Amino acid sequence: MILYHTSTVEIHHPDLLHSRPRLDFGKVFFLTPICEQAERYGERFIRRGEKAILNIFLLDETRAECSHKIFTAYDGEWLDFVTACRKELPHENYDIIEGGIADDQVFDTVDLYFSGVYTREQALAQLQYKKPNHQVCIT
Repeated sequence: MILYHTSTVEIHHPDLLHSRPRLDFGKVFFLTPICEQAERYGERFIRRGEKAILNIFLLDETRAECSHKIFTAYDGEWLDFVTACRKELPHENYDIIEGGIADDQVFDTVDLYFSGVYTREQALAQLQYKKPNHQVCIT
């Protein structure tokens, strides 16, 4: 699978050294199979006057020793996993995680849930109408 990652630097090998903890899927290296999505992400660097470099990687999905989790929707399982990762609570670990990441609209709902303004049910009611973007994360 061809995957893309936009950064301000050229990346030859994905690593977690520059990744931050407490992200949606934990401390991971974010990629996407959607070139346009990676290019749109790079626009934030350009707005800050930085260069945006589109890095391209090839992921061998046939490696049997890799654990792989796919979230197909912003559902309860996704919300519980994101909550655990962002709060650094115990959770299942995977080598590859695919699914939606909290973009601006989704993040607002998740943030309201984390702050206690939304109940779990209210957050899930809001999330059910959101179409997940597609990220592939490696750990």
